Amino acid sequence: MKHTDTTPKLEDLPNIGGVLADLLRESGINSPDDLLETGAIQAFIRIKAIDADACYSKLCALEGAVEGIRWHNLSKEKKAELQHFFTMIKK
Repeated sequence: MKHTDTTPKLEDLPNIGGVLADLLRESGINSPDDLLETGAIQAFIRIKAIDADACYSKLCALEGAVEGIRWHNLSKEKKAELQHFFTMIKK
């Protein structure tokens, strides 16, 4: 499907640049709606399967994109939850 100027793109979301958008597409997430439906954690799991070096910041970027905010503005509780998840999947 070809994007038109009015079709929302992953890069339109906060925190999603070209590299992360390409990883999302490679993992089967092709639009903002796909990301919202999948959720940040599941999207991160898919990305981690193709990019073993995917980091905590990438996870936060995805959560921020889902919430529609810069990842720096995530709540302390949300960051702690994401940090716990990231630590658990590294084991």
